[in-house]
Amino acid sequence: MTTGDLEALVRVTAPGYVGETPPDVAFGTTDSPVGPLALAVTARGVAACSYENEHVVFARVSREIGSFIGPDPRRLDPVRRELDAYFAGRLRAFSVLVDLRLATPFARTVLQMTMAIPYGSVTTHQEIADRIGRPQALRAVGNALTANPVCVIVPCHRAVEAPGRPGGYAGGPAAKEHLLRLEEAEYGRPRNV
Repeated sequence: MTTGDLEALVRVTAPGYVGETPPDVAFGTTDSPVGPLALAVTARGVAACSYENEHVVFARVSREIGSFIGPDPRRLDPVRRELDAYFAGRLRAFSVLVDLRLATPFARTVLQMTMAIPYGSVTTHQEIADRIGRPQALRAVGNALTANPVCVIVPCHRAVEAPGRPGGYAGGPAAKEHLLRLEEAEYGRPRNV
C-alpha cells in the first residue's frame, strides 16, 4: 500500500483525519523476509502484525477497534525496527506492547501462553491445551494460533501440531519454517514452556 493509497483509504473511513492530529490507531505496512505485514498500533500496543491483505486488516481494525486510523511513524517505526532486528537475528525478545483486542477471549488465553515460549523453543498444541486446562480443545487451540492477529511478535510459530509436524500458520508453512529456522528451533523435539 502506498502512502497515497493509505491517505485515500483514511479519508474515506476517517473523514476527520487531517494528518496533524495523531490517529487513535497507527496503521501501515512493513516488508519482511516472510512477506509483507500489515501493522496496527493502538495506545495499548500492537493490535495487528498480519499476513492478511492490508485492506482486510484495515477494515477489521476499523470495525473492531476504532475508525480514526492513519499513518503515525512515531508508533509504527519502533515496531518496524524491532521486526527488522528480529529478522536480522539481532533480537530475541520483543519489547513492544501487544493489544490482543482482535482475538477472541479463548484465543487471547492461547496467545498469552505462546508469549511464554522462549526464543528457539517450541511446544505442542497439546501442551498448550493442557496448560490452559482444556486438554480436549486441540482443534480450538490450532484455530486460535492460526488466527493470531499479531503474528511474529506473539510467537504462535513456536507452537507445533506435534513433534515433527509444524502444523498450520497464518503466513503459510514456508513462513513458519523460516521463523523456526531463524530461531534455530527444532520442531521435532518440543521443549516445554
